[in-house]
Amino acid sequence: MKIAQKILEIEALCENLLKRNTDGGLLKFKVLAFAKLYSNLSVSMIIEKLGIKKSNFALLTAELEREGLLTIEHAEIDRRCRILKLTEKGEKELSDFYEKIDAELTGHDIDTERSLDILINYLNKRI
Repeated sequence: MKIAQKILEIEALCENLLKRNTDGGLLKFKVLAFAKLYSNLSVSMIIEKLGIKKSNFALLTAELEREGLLTIEHAEIDRRCRILKLTEKGEKELSDFYEKIDAELTGHDIDTERSLDILINYLNKRI
């Protein structure tokens, strides 16, 4: 199997696994996760990593802001640059989501976790 096929299969399987644990709001958790993980990246860089349209991202982040899950702030160095910040409520919702997924996937070994870390690092270098 070619690398592209494997990546597509991994992406589809992971998305299905995660969707089972949401009420159709997987993108919401992706945005929350990326806001936490890449707290120093600009909104435009997060959009690029997520691979979604700017307009879709704007609508979703506006909704997440209304729900009190995140805030959008201007960067200190460059006021034109916007940064996503999770609120306490956003941190809690993301943490609850992670716990739910982790509970479903209990029993994995250290090699699985190490393999996932390697895959994440590999893909991050390519984006």
